[in-house]
Amino acid sequence: MRKTVVLNVVGLTPALMQAQHMPRLRQFADQGRWTSIGPVIPAVTCPVQATYLTGTLPREHGIVANGWYDTEECQVKFWRQSNQLVQKPKLWDAAKRLDSSFTCANLFWWFNMYSAADFSVTPRPIYTADGRKLPDIYTHPADLRDRLQQELGTFPLFHFWGPAADIRSSRWIAEAAKRIEQWHAPTLQLIYLPHLDYALQRLGPDSEAIYPALAEIDQVCGDLIDFFTSRQAQVIVLSEYGIQPVNRPIHLNRLLRRHGLLQVRREQGGELLDAGASRAFAVADHQIAHVYLNDPTCLDQVRRLLVTTPGVARVLDSQSQKSIGLDHPRSGQLVALAENDSWFTYYYWLEDAQAPEFARMVEIHRKPGYDPAELFIDPALRFPKLKIAGILARKFLHLRYLMKVIPLDGSLVKGSHGVAPRSIQQSPLLITSRRDIALTQRIAPTQVYGLLLDHLQSPRF
Repeated sequence: MRKTVVLNVVGLTPALMQAQHMPRLRQFADQGRWTSIGPVIPAVTCPVQATYLTGTLPREHGIVANGWYDTEECQVKFWRQSNQLVQKPKLWDAAKRLDSSFTCANLFWWFNMYSAADFSVTPRPIYTADGRKLPDIYTHPADLRDRLQQELGTFPLFHFWGPAADIRSSRWIAEAAKRIEQWHAPTLQLIYLPHLDYALQRLGPDSEAIYPALAEIDQVCGDLIDFFTSRQAQVIVLSEYGIQPVNRPIHLNRLLRRHGLLQVRREQGGELLDAGASRAFAVADHQIAHVYLNDPTCLDQVRRLLVTTPGVARVLDSQSQKSIGLDHPRSGQLVALAENDSWFTYYYWLEDAQAPEFARMVEIHRKPGYDPAELFIDPALRFPKLKIAGILARKFLHLRYLMKVIPLDGSLVKGSHGVAPRSIQQSPLLITSRRDIALTQRIAPTQVYGLLLDHLQSPRF
């Protein structure tokens, strides 16, 4: 099989490619072939990646969002890592059947753990008994973890997600990809580069303030393209979704609570969503929300509430979910899709004073929904740097600490994704270095799998 490298540049669109701040990627597209990719619904990280790697929609691979409600444990679970959650064979499984010498490295694509990929690297912080969260990674083989961090330093977890997220995490991943190529030369490398996603959600895709982020990720990509081209690899650049400008956060759980459908319990002075005791609640994920009903008799009531909420574009029941390939047992009995300028918060408290402690922290596993406000420092804090320094001092002294600096204001978020974009210019795309491949103006997301496999099976240099 032919050596292939896939750069997943999250949030990249044809519109952004036109900016003068991305000369390397523009040149790469001009010298190769490119096409836009139709959306997976929901157009969020985990479902899109699962579709690209299996060639199937969520109804088959089962990844209906970045997180969903576990009906057996009555818990909302986000950002799980086990590859066993993806219920269809992956690209590397098919490639290994075709060529027993094929090897694959998966760098930071999701559901990374315990797959048949030969080399895997993914974030895996250490949670200590004294309450600290320490940056670290999980790798397969296990000794790859120490070798990478000895060469590159500890993975910059706090620059991968949270208020300090910036180009450093994508640069670390890029350098890790080079090391794995030099040490193991896998047939296929899947490389996740998330930097652009952060700037677009913070600032919106139409803001000139995103230009530095465009230039930063362009430089990283250009360097990787040069490196892997020199190693006789064919390079593919793709993205998962386009970020759309938003100005309206929608609080579905507050709506359900006001109508007596959602229950909370008090714990340590704050309120926790009691999913198992609720008649209905929403698991919000960017511009889509799975609405789960423990009491099926309230379905019509909940549907009426949702369709009359400003900013909600469509409400799909189990039957109509078939039209977008989202009819899977993990999906909610109802699925709400936002208008292009709107997105869904997970907030369920009615007064900020009743929010749980973790609401003001970066806590991607404890929150029962996605929280893009984790990209911000609360603007209401006086002297935030001084506050953070004091908190970090407790950390270094091995004392318990709470990094309570995240705002509870959804209006800060300027970009989101999850529903179909307004135009091809705002769509995800795929660029290949291969000029001999014929591409239509737009391909279905399920076709990405076949294109990647075709690249692998093309004649060697």
